[in-house]
Amino acid sequence: MSAIDNLPPLREVIAAHDLRAKKSLGQNFLLDLNLTAKIARMAGDLTAADVVEIGPGPGGLTRGLLAEGARRVLAVEKDARCLPALEEIAAAYPGRLDVLNADALEVDWPAHLTPPIKIVANLPYNVGTELLVRWLTPPAWPPDWQSLTLMFQREVAERIVAAPGSKAYGRLAVLANWRTEARIVMTLPPEAFTPPPKVSSAVVHLTALPKPRFEADPEVLSRVVAMAFNQRRKMLRAALKGLAPDIEDRLLAAGLKPTDRAEQVSIEGFCALAREVA
Repeated sequence: MSAIDNLPPLREVIAAHDLRAKKSLGQNFLLDLNLTAKIARMAGDLTAADVVEIGPGPGGLTRGLLAEGARRVLAVEKDARCLPALEEIAAAYPGRLDVLNADALEVDWPAHLTPPIKIVANLPYNVGTELLVRWLTPPAWPPDWQSLTLMFQREVAERIVAAPGSKAYGRLAVLANWRTEARIVMTLPPEAFTPPPKVSSAVVHLTALPKPRFEADPEVLSRVVAMAFNQRRKMLRAALKGLAPDIEDRLLAAGLKPTDRAEQVSIEGFCALAREVA
């Protein structure tokens, strides 16, 4: 399991630094270095890219990224307990790993990197969705990053790649598939992690499109979609009545039926409505 480099197995690293996973930080550590190297490979060729990793913990995926040839890795870790273990990895890969002890929701990571940039992370469960939405909705496109290779709870991963009309289709699917090509590339059982979560996990790979599939303001689209799916059982005219007093007219102008429900609306339809609302 530790054959990818000359560093000790992760169980030894965790024991040496007393790195028990904290539930409050959404931590579930992936200890099999063969698996972390496989996840790193899912991000494609890393040799000419700078990589951002969020929540590296004891550094299993960090080691996978470096072993697979990442030009440089910026590891953003909120938990100061993990820093000594990450510094040991930095020493084994001179000049290729920088560690930021910071909250991923607050750090300006593009300032530390040179494009092309890829984001690869076993995201902490408690901030994963919020980070994804931020990465998908910058004001300008294409974004700072080239691709996202992210691990989520399997249910969240399925929501990201869901098609219109399915139960899993919602805000995440609209935002992800509006500006990226998104697919599930790997699934992992609970027992792959320490401590084992209650659910399976999956890795989603999202490649940024050169331009969005349809024209829309990201902030307006995000607001429209969030409101529509917040009350997904209601007809659009009821779910979206807070958007505008003449919402029925705007729905019709966008080519949508006021009596439809959110899960029946395509990405193109939501973008058309966002343009009408804007």
